[in-house]
Amino acid sequence: MTPAERYLQLGLRLGKHVDGLVDAYYGPAELQEQVDAEQPAPADQLAADADALLAELPDGWLADQVRGCATYAHVLAGAEISYADEVEGCYGVRPSRVNEDVYREVHAELDALLPGDGSLYARRQAWRDQHLVGGVLALPVLEELLPVLRECTAALLELPAGEELILESVTDEPWWAFNYYLGNLCSRVVLNADVPTTGLDLVHLAGHEVYPGHHTEHAVKEQLLIREQGKIEEAIQLVPTPQAVLSEGIAETGTDLILDDAGKEEAYAILRKHGLDLVDAELGERIIRASEPLRTVGLDAALMIHEDGASAEEAQAFVEKWNLVPPDQARHSVRFATDPTWRAYVITYSAGRDLCRAYVAGDPARFRTLLTEHVRIGDLLAAAR
Repeated sequence: MTPAERYLQLGLRLGKHVDGLVDAYYGPAELQEQVDAEQPAPADQLAADADALLAELPDGWLADQVRGCATYAHVLAGAEISYADEVEGCYGVRPSRVNEDVYREVHAELDALLPGDGSLYARRQAWRDQHLVGGVLALPVLEELLPVLRECTAALLELPAGEELILESVTDEPWWAFNYYLGNLCSRVVLNADVPTTGLDLVHLAGHEVYPGHHTEHAVKEQLLIREQGKIEEAIQLVPTPQAVLSEGIAETGTDLILDDAGKEEAYAILRKHGLDLVDAELGERIIRASEPLRTVGLDAALMIHEDGASAEEAQAFVEKWNLVPPDQARHSVRFATDPTWRAYVITYSAGRDLCRAYVAGDPARFRTLLTEHVRIGDLLAAAR
């Protein structure tokens, strides 16, 4: 069995312990069938298997992936590993707390930007409420936005022939939207109609989940890396690996790069056609940009809980204060940061965004590299220094 096959097998076996750990699998069917027929392997055995495979691999992308699996397997087996070490072992990025002065500066900027009277929290909620899209309308708007973003993405790189998308609306889910990559160049993207969203949110969502985000990355890499180069290690998407940092970073940064002024205006025209009054699109964009540094608040809350021993209630109050969100939304952030599957994943959004943005530095060719090659976290860290 090749190292790539052993990696796929290891990931599938880990997935039998934790639902959702394998985000997608589209590799050799016989490996899936073999693992499905097995009893779950003990976690300590999987940790030993991961360590053994890692010891045989040269330094490179696959070794980074296996190191993430090994770290997760050791945590699963009950090893005493600090939260920061767990995150760094899985993702190759060490978490650190953000100085609260950063958040104070964000609040000061938002205070100057947000119109109206009252507290900063009240004005931010009022601005958001003013731009909300009804759940029934969100899916049709998203369907019309996608061709615009697809055209802009296709100007950057060639999309594989036959790539396709299934778009659905769901309710009663804990997340806002999700991309289920099915393999064979196809994604199923679901939007939770229960979650309040704005028109500008939908533009971001279309870019994050589809073009040029998750769907684009997975379809392009399936075509180039698996079909054309035989790199079957690409055929599994695992939650606790550096691959996730790249994927979330691509999804978080791509829209701004591919959507030029003409594309942006076309997207905004679609929102207006559906009766979504942007009021002041430029101001909305400035508010979104000003709010970006708050993306690390969830990671800070996770560090409070797992490193400092803070209670869930204390972490929730921290999220409410700095993210300017209502209690139910803050509770959801804390649940995500304490979920066994996702607790370390919190870092991928902010770190992925910052590292990919530094690596790309506004150069479309560098972004194309992220979509088409196995870029390592070390490459991103080097660019960010």
